[in-house]
Amino acid sequence: MAYTLETIAKLAGVSRSTVSRVLNEQPYVREDVRERVWAVVRQVGYQPRAAARSLVTNRTQVIGLLIPEAVSTIFTQPYFSLLIGGITEACNRHRYQLMLSLFSHRSEQESHYRRVIRSGYLDGVIVASWHEEDPLVPRLLEDGVPFVSVSRPDDTRINYVDVDNADGARMATEHLLRQGHRSVGTITGPLTMAPGRDRLAGYRQALAGRGLSVDEDLVARGDFTEEGGRAAMRSLLPHKPTAIFAASDTMAFGALQMLKDAGLAVPGDVALVGFDDLPLASIVEPPLTTVRQPIGRLGGTAVEVLLSLLEASNDGADSVQRVVLPTELIVRASCGSPIH
Repeated sequence: MAYTLETIAKLAGVSRSTVSRVLNEQPYVREDVRERVWAVVRQVGYQPRAAARSLVTNRTQVIGLLIPEAVSTIFTQPYFSLLIGGITEACNRHRYQLMLSLFSHRSEQESHYRRVIRSGYLDGVIVASWHEEDPLVPRLLEDGVPFVSVSRPDDTRINYVDVDNADGARMATEHLLRQGHRSVGTITGPLTMAPGRDRLAGYRQALAGRGLSVDEDLVARGDFTEEGGRAAMRSLLPHKPTAIFAASDTMAFGALQMLKDAGLAVPGDVALVGFDDLPLASIVEPPLTTVRQPIGRLGGTAVEVLLSLLEASNDGADSVQRVVLPTELIVRASCGSPIH
């Protein structure tokens, strides 16, 4: 049987216009009535035509997630699965569809931009893990596409959600300094990305707060990958650090393996702290001390901010939203201090 708005209205005991308002997420419908209509919709499996809905609401109910990283990176980094999970849950809660866009080459990103984003198929976009030289974000700004960055941008026009990366890195480094370490090195993230720069800034702040100068030989650049962590740790070994703050757990895992390959014990010879608190952090040997960032919540908050921007645009409002979530130091065995 082909169900129509009239059929749904009859089964729910309401008018056709009430059903239309419920399906299009419009106000002025009592909550009990709204739930009764949705119960009938779910029971009969009614699927309103997207094209018809978009003509009424000027919305497609589709959000795009753009991650301008290599596909291989996204599928091997646990961070992205946690972030996508948080975004997906929030989209489902608000009855939005999520379009995930992955690219192997810059040319694919360009084609997708023309076909999907510029065509108006998406209500808005979330951009995660972008580098400052990537043309994607400037184009979104230029074309007036509603979007939210999951990373603090330097451009004050951009809406974003992020964690307090600098404060988290400061906490991690200060913890190592409190254990008596003075030769504390760091493996940075990419300095073309705000999290990489901010976590390096937090490391520098912690040393300055103790009256210590930064030994640039103890600063090794990484790329948020395990292999990058291994390579950076290899370059630090000749300088004999007694402790390392790695700007991501994934790099910390690579550094841990490199230290073991070099015959050094963690934390006996070198203490180690990461950043993220990925699921693997608690089960590696030794368990990794790390800075916990709420990755799933970060993704969900990005959706909430984007939807609030879409509502604000309907009301003629035009304000930039910036949300910064706190981090937490999780102490485990890899730093050599008592666990609490």
